[in-house]
This record gives sequence, C-alpha cells and structure tokens, in this order.
Amino acid sequence: MADLGRTARVDVLVEGYVRPPNVAGTVSLIRDGDRVVVVDPGMVADRELILGPLRALGVRPEDVTDVVLSHHHLDHNLNVALFPVVPVHDFQSVIEGDVFTRRPAEGVQLTPSIRLLATPGHTPQDITTLVGTPDDVVALTHLWWTGEGPAEDPYCLDRNELRQNRDRCLGLATLVVPGHGAPFRPGTSTPR
Repeated sequence: MADLGRTARVDVLVEGYVRPPNVAGTVSLIRDGDRVVVVDPGMVADRELILGPLRALGVRPEDVTDVVLSHHHLDHNLNVALFPVVPVHDFQSVIEGDVFTRRPAEGVQLTPSIRLLATPGHTPQDITTLVGTPDDVVALTHLWWTGEGPAEDPYCLDRNELRQNRDRCLGLATLVVPGHGAPFRPGTSTPR
C-alpha cells in the first residue's frame, strides 16, 4: 500500500493455538507514535500471558490507547476489560465507554502506519489491521488460522469472499499474523 506509513512496531504477545479442547487467539501489540494498540485480547490460559509480555515491553494496561477486534468470537475479545476505557474498533463501529459511533472499518486510519480493512471471510464481520513497519507490511487477520490454513475455514459462509480477501491481503502484506498461530511470510503454499 503506497500511502501506508512505515513507522509502527508490531509485537505478538500471545501466539494463539487450536488444540481441542484448548484454544487461544493470537494477541498483538502495535505501537506507532503516541498510539498503543492491542489487537484481539481474547482467550488465553491465564491473563498474565497477556499482561506479562506487555510489562516486558514497558507497556502498562493504562498505556493502551485503542483496542481492535478482528471479529466477535470470544476467543478474540474475551479480555477487552483488561484495558481502561479506550476506543474499541470493530467492523461497524468504534465504542468508547457508553458511546457507540457507527462507522465502517474499511480505510479507518488509526495512524498513518495503522489502517483497518474490511475483510469478511472467517466471519462476515472480519477486519484486518494493516501495519507498516520499517521492514514489513503486516496483516493481523483471521483470514488464516495459521500459516497452514486451514484451506477451508469451517466457519466461513462464503468461500469466494474468503478467497478474494485472502488475495487482497497477500497483495498488500509481506508478513501475516494469523488468528491462532505464529506470524508467517506468505508464499506459494499459503492457502488461498
């Protein structure tokens, strides 16, 4: 994305997993200027798994300025209340305290290096957080659970829409942070 800034930093706080009956969503931290953004503070075995890495990076919960939810499954939003009342961004709104402001996520810029994209696929309400860092354009997204897929998302209602948005992200990102796994570099074996 030519007009995306390249000044942000992305840190994965919790590398998610799916090992039935256990599941944890990937939780990430983005810092750019005075913005401190947590993406998908969801299910983890212990909340300290989110708070400990934050502290190690010098970030207190009260330092967080925004929360982004990729979609509304509990494994990605269960721990939003760990953070003070800050704007919470989703596919259709930004919520702060008891103020609900309706707006589509597509194109919302949190900073010149942090942009939200509407990317339905895993659910019809999915968004991707696109981040420009000095080294990569990073897509934090649930279009993939892990770097291996699954190729056919069992929750997906529209396979063509999922494929289109995967292609869109692959055309923009050099690094993908998936919903339940380690960051990966897209390649020819990346499920589309």
